[in-house]
Amino acid sequence: MEVVLEMTLPRNAESAPLVRHTLDASLRGLGVASDIRADISLALGEACANVIQHAANGLEYEVRARMDGTRCVVEVIDGGVADDSETVEPRPEPRSESGPEPRPETGAAGWDDAQASLLAEHGRGLQLMRAFTEELRFADRVHRDGSIVHFEKSLAS
Repeated sequence: MEVVLEMTLPRNAESAPLVRHTLDASLRGLGVASDIRADISLALGEACANVIQHAANGLEYEVRARMDGTRCVVEVIDGGVADDSETVEPRPEPRSESGPEPRPETGAAGWDDAQASLLAEHGRGLQLMRAFTEELRFADRVHRDGSIVHFEKSLAS
């Protein structure tokens, strides 16, 4: 079974819990373990919070999620609703021996590779998303301003 969610949300603080709970309910319905659901929820919450706080364009953002029983793929898209002609051109991530390294973003979400202090109140979202997902990528939108955060997580315990 495949479950696909697509939501267009207002860029406000109330939208993040709604999308997290909706995705969590779908994952729970698929029988996904609570620890994996919590990892996905945390990463999704961080991506949504960044869009809500920092996106320069649009009053809305989109969240797309696809779950097939083995994997959950999520995209958080800022800058407004995409039109049908939009395509994403991901830029390759630099790699090191320890895995992918963050790269500076020029898109509206303002993703950057600065390392936040462990005691900082802000700036740890990227580190958290990387820690709780298995694949994390960023792309600028081609036909509009904005950025796309793409992450994936295995649903196996």
